[in-house]
Amino acid sequence: HALGMVIPRGSEFHDKWIFLMGHLSETNLYVLAVSGSTLISAILFKKLLPKLPHMLLAMVVGSLVSLGIDGSNHGVTLIGELSASLPQFGFPNLTLKNVELLTPNAFAIALLGLIEAVAIARSIATKSHQNLDGNQEFIGQGLSNIVGSMFSSYAGSGSFTRSGINYQSGAKTPMSAIFAAISLALILLLVAPLTAYLPIPAMGGIILLVAYNLIDFHHIKQISSTSKPELIVLLVTFLSTLFLHLEFAIYIGVIISLIFYLQRTSKPRIVELAPNPDTSGSHFQNIDLYKNKACPQFKILRIDGSLFFGAVEHVAQYIDKIRDGDTKRVLIVMDGINFLDLAGAELLISQANKFKAKGGNLYICGLKKNVREILDKGNYTSQFGTENIFEFKEAAIRGIYTKLDKDICATCEKRVFIECKKEFES
Repeated sequence: HALGMVIPRGSEFHDKWIFLMGHLSETNLYVLAVSGSTLISAILFKKLLPKLPHMLLAMVVGSLVSLGIDGSNHGVTLIGELSASLPQFGFPNLTLKNVELLTPNAFAIALLGLIEAVAIARSIATKSHQNLDGNQEFIGQGLSNIVGSMFSSYAGSGSFTRSGINYQSGAKTPMSAIFAAISLALILLLVAPLTAYLPIPAMGGIILLVAYNLIDFHHIKQISSTSKPELIVLLVTFLSTLFLHLEFAIYIGVIISLIFYLQRTSKPRIVELAPNPDTSGSHFQNIDLYKNKACPQFKILRIDGSLFFGAVEHVAQYIDKIRDGDTKRVLIVMDGINFLDLAGAELLISQANKFKAKGGNLYICGLKKNVREILDKGNYTSQFGTENIFEFKEAAIRGIYTKLDKDICATCEKRVFIECKKEFES
């Protein structure tokens, strides 16, 4: 519509570009003049007169240019006069046969429509800094399609073009869609004949501007410089939309995002802690980072992440390595665990039993309310032993210290805990 070429329908992305490059000489200069003048005037109106509806004014300019060069007689297609009538009401024919026949395809269309709508909404929300309620979007899409089916409408979903134009025009709330629908109805009834003079290339120029403005260069640059996994998701999804169908591109992007998410969450960060000697042992720090001294008889671990079925293997391997050494007692600080499932709870019981078989024990502290509720409801608390569960690190260390081998403590030179110093340095 912007160059006046007729690209074969159904062509792949690369085929379209090959066709375009090979047929540039066939560009209709009249069509290009209309689309180009519309595009340029929209940019100028936006910069010079930002308070005016620059896209609407630009389409007026495109229409005038088309009239001035007699575009209708040189390949410039006009929209044509629209029928001044509204769709008639008619309830869908919901027979059992029709429901059985249409349900599979209807489900696929609904799923694609919802995914597409949310993807578009997130794109716009990123630029407009608005919060997005996906559930509300799903409800709105469903209700609109139910009502639309009573007026012989197509299955409706989000539209990059419509949403982009709304955003570029300064729309702030969903009321813009209602006003647009009312305005369209009035246009159909009152000024439909005027559309006969609106060139399709003028609309093509506007859509080119809208498409360019939807490219979020700022966030693309930010993603490329901060997160390689997210950059991979972006590039794969982008290339998939060019060479595959849109629904497959969305599925691929979601699946790759899920893979990276599971890869990240399946290996939660495990930090070994020790008291900071500069704070009299009341503050704990990462041993690897601050080179703090560690107690030779028991270790303090902090797990940062969810302890679910995907992460239990990684955590179990880490604890097994500690238990294979001389350490018989381990305290797990769980204030960094926001979620615990049954696999995570069973891991704690299994590891506790292994430590007991070695003559030691496993202890936990700092449980969040939701984590504690899972342990209580599954009867894991009693299996683990309430005497091995503490509210704070300090209370846990005081309780565990009494169970340490005092002969080893007497010859130990590290004395990392307050209890050590009180007993052997007093």
